[in-house]
Amino acid sequence: MRIGIIRERKNPPDRRVVLSPEACQKVLSRYREAQIVVEPSPIRVFTDAEYLDAGIQVASKMEDCDVLLGVKEVPIKNLIANKKYFFFSHTIKKQPYNRNLLRAILDKNIEMYDHEVITNNKGVRLVAFGRYAGIVGAYNGFRAYGLRNNLYKMPKADQLKDQKALIDELGKLSLPNIKVLLTGRGRVGNGAREMLDGMGLRKVNVHEYLEEDFKEPVYCQIDASEYNKRKDGVRGNKADFFTNPGEYRSNFFRFAKVTDFYIAGHFHGQGAPYLFTRDDAKQPEFKINTVADISCDIDGPVASTLRASTIEDPIYGYDPQSESETDFRNGNAIAVMAVDNLPAELPRDASGGFGEAFVRHVIPALFNKDKDGVLERARMTQNGKLTERYAYLQDYVDGKE
Repeated sequence: MRIGIIRERKNPPDRRVVLSPEACQKVLSRYREAQIVVEPSPIRVFTDAEYLDAGIQVASKMEDCDVLLGVKEVPIKNLIANKKYFFFSHTIKKQPYNRNLLRAILDKNIEMYDHEVITNNKGVRLVAFGRYAGIVGAYNGFRAYGLRNNLYKMPKADQLKDQKALIDELGKLSLPNIKVLLTGRGRVGNGAREMLDGMGLRKVNVHEYLEEDFKEPVYCQIDASEYNKRKDGVRGNKADFFTNPGEYRSNFFRFAKVTDFYIAGHFHGQGAPYLFTRDDAKQPEFKINTVADISCDIDGPVASTLRASTIEDPIYGYDPQSESETDFRNGNAIAVMAVDNLPAELPRDASGGFGEAFVRHVIPALFNKDKDGVLERARMTQNGKLTERYAYLQDYVDGKE
């Protein structure tokens, strides 16, 4: 089987890659029938020379490959017909801007596998960049907090080499005795926690966070069961919340009254209550002045997130009273960092971690007849049609939604 690593062509440019040179070597050492060809790229974080030095072929021969691996959406004009592709298509939620991409995939008889739906038999994702979104998002959030409050300046994350360099910068900060709130205990939330622990920030429990004052900066990590409560007053739990989100209301405001800087690393499911609303943000007791919204659900559970921001211009302001965008340095503004492609700021580390998971969970399925169903669950299209699992997208393809 010949595997091709395609050049990323979407703008803005993304330097990440599915398989690093080291990951390619692992594949070739484990599967004698495997061949890997890397398409030349001037932007990839691992240079063509690094692949060549690792003994990996670099050539513009993607048409000769059986399986093509990418990160971001492939421009329609660059899709090669009758191939198997792996990349983030951003179509599974019926995103309007990629409707024509999915149509082209079907028209070109492409067998599409979306990284986002590569799961085990319990529906747990197997390959993701979430940890690195959390790592970079936490760093960017502290940078935004410093600029918002005119306390300090930090280099942008994409100017630094790796996670260690980010932690080293955070370790230099002299913070006031602020309270930092982190929501989420998944890949994103725990990636952010790595940074908070790495910089030596003290972790406190919910009771301490809500009731006590401190002479040092502290943080508290909470999940859905702690910022939501059942409407009927019955004691709920995380499992019940995810099963019955409509039975809950937000209990987040108690945290907003004591929090200076909020890092949103949670997953927000359909039907779940918003964490804080625009009306909540208007209240005099609402204390949060900086939000790092790693989850970045636009006009959603975090009311201050009006839009995604960019790596080039990562911070904007939210005016709670007018419910509109403003300069984040304005006195009453909430500074919002809502970059939606955070792992791209740490491309070497992110690619390495993603590749390790891909080699562990996906590559074997290409050679063992998919005995665990990994490919079957992620296969969106086949023989010019949507597969049964993704048939719900037909109206989207037809333009009826």
